[in-house]
Amino acid sequence: MMRKKIVAANWKMNMTQAESAEFVRSLLLDLADIRDVEVVIVPPFTAIAKVTEALGTEQDIKIGAQNMHWEKNGAFTGEISAALLRDLFVRYVVLGHSERRTLFGETDEIVNRKVRAAHEATLRPIVCIGETLEQRDKGKVEKVLSKQLHGSLAEVSAKELQETVIAYEPIWAIGTGRNATPEQAQEAHAFIRKTLAEISDETTAERMRIQYGGSVKPANARELMSQADIDGALVGGASLEARSFAEIVKAARPAD
Repeated sequence: MMRKKIVAANWKMNMTQAESAEFVRSLLLDLADIRDVEVVIVPPFTAIAKVTEALGTEQDIKIGAQNMHWEKNGAFTGEISAALLRDLFVRYVVLGHSERRTLFGETDEIVNRKVRAAHEATLRPIVCIGETLEQRDKGKVEKVLSKQLHGSLAEVSAKELQETVIAYEPIWAIGTGRNATPEQAQEAHAFIRKTLAEISDETTAERMRIQYGGSVKPANARELMSQADIDGALVGGASLEARSFAEIVKAARPAD
């Protein structure tokens, strides 16, 4: 089954409004003819409106958010709801990123509440999972990924799952300059797809897109995304420079 590749730029806590607008202007020049890869820009909350404005009528590039709360509204100082994101024309939301899990104590249960709230608001979640180096060295990769998938996707319907993106990000490869080999990444992605079939069914699993994240760069992007079960990339540091990110998007294009 041909799954359209999806490449997302996760800017994390970077990029002012002015920097965001300049990035988009440059990116649109580089990606003027790209229609066969889904591109998502995930700015900080403060720059979402500016990115939307800079994109103008360019409907092929989607906007994402880096997090959201599961409640629709209320007394949650510092949080943002799915409805508030929808009001900013956000289409995707990154949930369960390892930095949220490790730095802010988010559990699979919390991620699951957010995933279900996102679907209720017709936002598409990008659900992040991944193991630490210690867990990999102890041979616990599959156990960790299975637990995260079952916990984060509990009570999510087959239809909702098909509108969910999974991002496999080995924690030891995020921002370290070290990335999983294409073979290691493919092995993990194949296991994730097998687990998704157990959670739902094989047809749903085959339709779901699974991104790789973790020190993705123009130099390694094509080899990673050419693997059978790798359907794109969630890009961190290399997404802060428009030309670099554009090269990664181009690397995701189907071979002629």
